[in-house]
Amino acid sequence: MTTQRFERSGIHLDQSELLCTKGCGFYGNAAWRGLCSKCWRDENQKDKQTQIQEDWALAERLQKEEEVAYTSTHRKAPTQPAASAKLEEKKPKEKASKVKTVTKLFSTSTKTPPKKDHISGEAAPGSSGGPRHGPPDPDQATRDFIDFLKPLRPGREIFKQCRAFTESMFYKRELGVEELSECVQDFYHRLSDYLHTQFKGSSEQVESVMDEVERYMMSRLYEGVFCPESTDDEDKDLAIQKRIRALHWVTMEMLCVPVDEEIPEVSDSVVKAITDVIEMDSKRVPQQKLACVTRCSKHIFSAIRATKGEPASADDFLPALIYMVLKANPPRLQSNIQYVTRFCSPSRIMSGEDGYYFTNLCCAVAFIEKLDGRSLNMSSEDFELHMSGQAPGPPRPLASGGPPGASLQQVQSGLDLLTGLGVRQERVMEGARRLESDLIDWSQDVEHKVHGALGRFPPATEGPPPAAAAAAAAPSAIDADNVENDLLPPPLLPQLFAG
Repeated sequence: MTTQRFERSGIHLDQSELLCTKGCGFYGNAAWRGLCSKCWRDENQKDKQTQIQEDWALAERLQKEEEVAYTSTHRKAPTQPAASAKLEEKKPKEKASKVKTVTKLFSTSTKTPPKKDHISGEAAPGSSGGPRHGPPDPDQATRDFIDFLKPLRPGREIFKQCRAFTESMFYKRELGVEELSECVQDFYHRLSDYLHTQFKGSSEQVESVMDEVERYMMSRLYEGVFCPESTDDEDKDLAIQKRIRALHWVTMEMLCVPVDEEIPEVSDSVVKAITDVIEMDSKRVPQQKLACVTRCSKHIFSAIRATKGEPASADDFLPALIYMVLKANPPRLQSNIQYVTRFCSPSRIMSGEDGYYFTNLCCAVAFIEKLDGRSLNMSSEDFELHMSGQAPGPPRPLASGGPPGASLQQVQSGLDLLTGLGVRQERVMEGARRLESDLIDWSQDVEHKVHGALGRFPPATEGPPPAAAAAAAAPSAIDADNVENDLLPPPLLPQLFAG
């Protein structure tokens, strides 16, 4: 019954749609075209290798063309030996510079400069740009990370690798955010393999270490990789905020959310869920943002359970999550989602409850972007009027669909019954009025005919005629009019016989 209601409202998501489209069993993500992070990286690597090969071929062809042009120019100017010598001297330098530039442009990563001056913020010798700022001084995140690693046998090696990689990321700012994400994900993968093979820790231990690695690294890299200027994340944030503000009139009943805010316990859970969605933007580490999504989801399940008296289903959860996002209208929603997608540890968003709830959040945002009148059981005209702020009253449900809530369904049924009774009563009244009109016409017609007959045959005003008076005075016989009475035989008389 509940599933049919949500299918009718257009807010229904089959659980198979949350999984990776490659069928690997992990959760997919809209940002990766429905793939999980592993399958996305595999697909992306194939595309990148193809692109790199094409770019290398183009670079080599351009270099050959330039060499041919240089050779032809050199042959045309034999009278300038000094200039030719300089050009010949300059040629290997140019070739070396071009090879170095091509390698930098088409390589997937950049080596860390060996000089310590770079880390302290001084400009590299021969660099054309201004001074580069190195990583910040050790902060609380670094101290917490060191304290966590002290009891571990490979703790020193883990910290060494993480610190070196984090410092190297400060010299890759010229790379796009997708390349930075790939570098981070590659490091996660390599370190996880190291912990499984060299450290030989259990899955729980490795997961715990990777959580702390992510916390340390992303606390230091946050300013440079969250919502960078090279992306359109900010434009997406403004677009979704504008969309949510335009949908301020949407209610729980329209989304088929089985939550009764009149119950104090339910109202408290709703407030906490909305707060968790807003709080997501204040966190700097992807796993902390995921924790906000998980807490919000658990509050939603608590609110539904307190309302229905039974555990919530997936069809109950998704509309409720959409409603919480609409009411929260969190800042930088798309940026936070993209940040988690790009830099969170893959194991967290590919499986487990964090991955499940995060995938549902991505679906909720997609539903909000595509929400229309049909999803809310409204006509397209009413939906557009409410979106533009021109609607004079509350939204009206479609006559064919009926309202989504159980109480509203009863109200609608009563209204339909009253409407039917009104139509029937109107038909009866119309028949009665028609019958009354016919009776009036008939009585008028009879009266007209009576008056006509009386006009043609007026009644006598004196006594009765003489013949009628005589007939009335003389007794009448039954056979008085029979002229053949004399021919009848006499009546039989009784006779006595002596016995």
